[in-house]
This record gives sequence, structure tokens and C-alpha cells, in this order.
Amino acid sequence: MVYKFVLLSDEVDNFFREIEIDSEATFFDFHEIILDSVGYAKNQITSFFLCSDNWDKKEEITLFEMDASSEFDSFVMDKTQLDEFITDEGQRLLYVFDNITERAFFIELKEIILSRRMDKPLCTVKKGKAPVQMLDIDDFAVNNVAKNDFDTDFYGDENFNEDELNEDGFGDVNFDDLGHEI
Repeated sequence: MVYKFVLLSDEVDNFFREIEIDSEATFFDFHEIILDSVGYAKNQITSFFLCSDNWDKKEEITLFEMDASSEFDSFVMDKTQLDEFITDEGQRLLYVFDNITERAFFIELKEIILSRRMDKPLCTVKKGKAPVQMLDIDDFAVNNVAKNDFDTDFYGDENFNEDELNEDGFGDVNFDDLGHEI
């Protein structure tokens, strides 16, 4: 059986990749074809995350074995087949290619082709230029602060008035050690 995945980026509007891969291939095979399809170097630590329909992260499949607590299952790309976790059309994943800044590709399983097998994965559609692989952390910070346009409303209240705070930052309310008003 063959999986047909679509990759998108929230950084580049016209970026699109379609990848076909055998369902018994490993996440490492998927990782390799993704990197090949976007022209990225293969020297960075990456991860896949299985996601809910709302893109909430669930299980992580890492490039290398991580020293994790035994209370959590650990999944490694080269030891984990796609069909162990991918079963339904519409299933979503994130492929984090820049761990420092948490940048990722959004992946969705668009089609399952039951009557086919593949020896090696292929990028069947390539549109647009991929975002740069690694951002300088300083550039990332500057771009994110500019994007978020922080001001006095940042504290969550349009009527926030910085003058209402006393020097402790809690206004005129005093609390004892138990957290009750005095």
C-alpha cells in the first residue's frame, strides 16, 4: 500500500510538496525524502509529531534515541514503520526541521493507494521554494517580536493601565502567605 502525503509551510505561501511512500517504509525513509525534496542538509536533528485534527502534538518520533523517562514510550525514525501510526486519510503530522525555533512542515495524508507498492519514496509534485532550513536565533527573535506587535495590550486587557500597578506589580491588593486578601 502507498501513502500520498502533502507538505505545506506556514512561512511560504506557494510552497507545496507531494510525496508518495510505501506504508511499510520507516519514518527515517520519510525524513530522507522530505529533506531531498526541499534541498536541506541532513545534519540537523529533526522530529515527527503525530497530530490531532487541530494540529495539537501527540506522539513524537525522533531521529535519534533520546534519553527519556521510562514512563513514556520512545519512538525512533529508523525503527518505526509509517503504518504503525498512519492508518487514515486526513491524518496529520508535523515535521520539525528546525528544533531551535520550532519551525515545521505541516503534513497530511491525502490518499491511501491500496493496490500499489514502492521500493523507494518519490516526490511527485514540487511547487515553490522551501523556507530556509535554519534561521539565526537573533533574526528569529526580531521577526517574531515584530510580528506580534507587543504593546501595553500584551497583558490581555485593552483597558490595561500600567499606572494602576504598585511597585510590587499587584495593584493595591495585598495577600497574606495563604493567598487570601487582607
